[in-house]
Amino acid sequence: MTPRTTGLVAILRGVTPVDAVAVATAVLDAGFDAVEVPLNSPDPLESVRRIRAAVGLGRRVGAGTVLTPDDVRRAADAGASLVVSPNTRADVVAETVRLGLESYPGAATPTEAFAALDAGATAVKIFPAATVGVSGMRAWASVLPTGARLVPVGGVDESTLGAWARAGADGAGIGTSLYRPGDGAPAVGARAADLVRTWAEHAR
Repeated sequence: MTPRTTGLVAILRGVTPVDAVAVATAVLDAGFDAVEVPLNSPDPLESVRRIRAAVGLGRRVGAGTVLTPDDVRRAADAGASLVVSPNTRADVVAETVRLGLESYPGAATPTEAFAALDAGATAVKIFPAATVGVSGMRAWASVLPTGARLVPVGGVDESTLGAWARAGADGAGIGTSLYRPGDGAPAVGARAADLVRTWAEHAR
């Protein structure tokens, strides 16, 4: 049976409320640990509401591209339990923590990663991961506090996921290689299952 705690987050950028539930359910059932609807998608908070209503409170449903504390509050009201950002803003992290949600701020440097953790982040989103690279993540891990969770996002796909897993990443956010607007749920679910198998084969 596929483990539930892969740490893999499906980034459903561009998904519409009409398609959101089917696609999100497909990737969660394939073994992804969470789904994220970026706020620059069409009517994103309605998609979050529909996914949350369909999958219940036991699954991790997130909002992405969250840039302000007001965005955090709107995401929470829609039912998000995970808040993902492309950058590190202490006030966004603080509001996320205040509301009892998971905070995944983006960081591209060790300085930003330390700031994110100091603000109370649940995990640090390494973004863009293709720029930081596996060797960069290893260097970060050598100086960040023990137990700091690092999740690469941006350029992670089926060809690179294994390397991130072997290097000790705590999951990964996967976007266009998993889902593009208009993709049907069966195809997305099949791709998700392939990615979960890759992760399971290489994760430490």
